[in-house]
Amino acid sequence: MRGGWRRRASLLTALVLVIATGAACGSGSGQSLGTIRIATGEKQGVYYEYGQALAALIRGEMPDVEVNVLTTAASQENMQLVTDRQADVGFTQADVAADWASRVSLVALARLYDDHMHVVVPAQAPVKFLADLRGRRVSMGATGSGTEVTANRLLTVAGLNPFTDVLPLRLGLDESATALRQGAIEAFFFSGGLPVATITALARDIPIRLLDLRSYVAPMRRQFGEQYAERVVPRSTYGTSPVATVGIANYLVVRRDMPEELAYTLTRLLFDGRDTLAGAHPAGARLNMRLAINTHPLDLHPGAVRFYRERKT
Repeated sequence: MRGGWRRRASLLTALVLVIATGAACGSGSGQSLGTIRIATGEKQGVYYEYGQALAALIRGEMPDVEVNVLTTAASQENMQLVTDRQADVGFTQADVAADWASRVSLVALARLYDDHMHVVVPAQAPVKFLADLRGRRVSMGATGSGTEVTANRLLTVAGLNPFTDVLPLRLGLDESATALRQGAIEAFFFSGGLPVATITALARDIPIRLLDLRSYVAPMRRQFGEQYAERVVPRSTYGTSPVATVGIANYLVVRRDMPEELAYTLTRLLFDGRDTLAGAHPAGARLNMRLAINTHPLDLHPGAVRFYRERKT
């Protein structure tokens, strides 16, 4: 019992330090005492559902702490929010993390699960390959999202200029699905963990097809880095023909100066609350102790390192 009280006292002290550091840096965020802010994504996306489940775990551990789940454009915006002390924890794709790794002092708590890039077209569309998108209206994902980054790179390796060879729109997931349903666009990109609920609903409304991206994995790795891997979207996911696609890992990131006790606790909550995460979205069940430590090129926070070492023993 005494050890439990000591851990709780250390955790509350760590939280106060996080808040004091943010105030000392003059972020102007209006953060109130006892608040943890989690930068996620759109309400229809996996980041948001995962973030809500994580928030519930934190509230259970620290009932006196307010937890705010922030809706954002996702990876790029999340990295900026955590860097600027407008958020304390954020979800990001590994390719976006790699772009920031040399510029800012962010570290990871865990590798969570892999995204699958979806390139969605109407089932009867003549589009078979990325090159067939030339001259077509395409949603590249919301501005500030990881989807936007990966989509631009995919078109580049396919020999297209993502700004001039297609007619690009920067739409969020729900907007993209609505626009495709209405015929306002001819394709959209979205990077997310399986299944993506909005795409499931779209597939029930209209016949759709996913483009096979297998041939682009190797050039993506050569040109942009080892964060990309081949993954498969099976028929069972959306009732569409199975396709190979580009997979990108997702990380949970914090600032390097987060107190060790708080980082340790947040990492522990991920694994102790794995059933809660899986209940929020199937991607939560993919959290794996062996893979979680692979957050290249981001370092693990020392608090996370302590947790993994303790669990290993």
